[in-house]
Amino acid sequence: MASHRGDRQAELSRFLRAVRARVQPQDVGLPSVGSRRTPGLRRQEVAQLAAVSIDWYIRLEQGRVGTPGVAVLDSVAAALRLSQTEREHLHLIARGEAPAAPHVPAPVGLSLRALLDGMPLLPAYLVDFRFEILARNGAAAALFGEDFGTPAEANVARLLFTSPRVRATQVDWARIARETVGNLRANLVRHRDDPRLPALIEELRCCSAEFSIWWDDHTVQERSHGVKRIRHELVGELTVCYDTLAALDGSDQRLVVLTPADAAAEQALRSLIALRTKSLTGVGLSVIVA
Repeated sequence: MASHRGDRQAELSRFLRAVRARVQPQDVGLPSVGSRRTPGLRRQEVAQLAAVSIDWYIRLEQGRVGTPGVAVLDSVAAALRLSQTEREHLHLIARGEAPAAPHVPAPVGLSLRALLDGMPLLPAYLVDFRFEILARNGAAAALFGEDFGTPAEANVARLLFTSPRVRATQVDWARIARETVGNLRANLVRHRDDPRLPALIEELRCCSAEFSIWWDDHTVQERSHGVKRIRHELVGELTVCYDTLAALDGSDQRLVVLTPADAAAEQALRSLIALRTKSLTGVGLSVIVA
């Protein structure tokens, strides 16, 4: 038994050094400063990306940390940009057991799709715990653009922190963005075995100074409703209420619905929806916008 564990520790050390050597600083958003005696990331850089101490990471590479936890191994896997197969290998040699299967989002139910499409005047979209956009209705496309919810704009958190265009539309950007960070931290606790959520968090830490600062202050927040202001190039600024409704089927999906906060916002939404309908069909929605 001791010999078997010793073999695993030796394999863990070789594996971590090998995968660390193939990742370049620019691959993970780090500056390449100074000469490097060996290729790839330094141990300190991996520790920084994985949010662990440099001492702990050195002991991990040396096989001297006992049995590391699932979440911290996934953070290391995300920092080293491991594939799903490599992540499983890391767990097997470090813990002696494979990780739980990654979360596969439940398909959007027909009733939820009907609910989305049945709200033609209210922008609404469905997200999972990673803030991946699973579905959206036509009103959401009218407000946020046709790309919203497509592969080009598939994640609300990524859009908030990496898209200058989206940031410019959010008048209350700092508050909304910080709420999103707090929600991601709460979701990470619930889904520690999911490899994609830590990877998203590390990506945002690398490309957004604000995200990194707010993540490090350990704010946990699950705001499900509020008011925000949106700046739209066609109709100007409008104020909307937002409500986040949890699906009751255990899928951890959330339905986000925006409602106008005043008559001006209601008219602005109607105008945008009418313009979108006209652009798609060539026919205005005279009945709806009347």
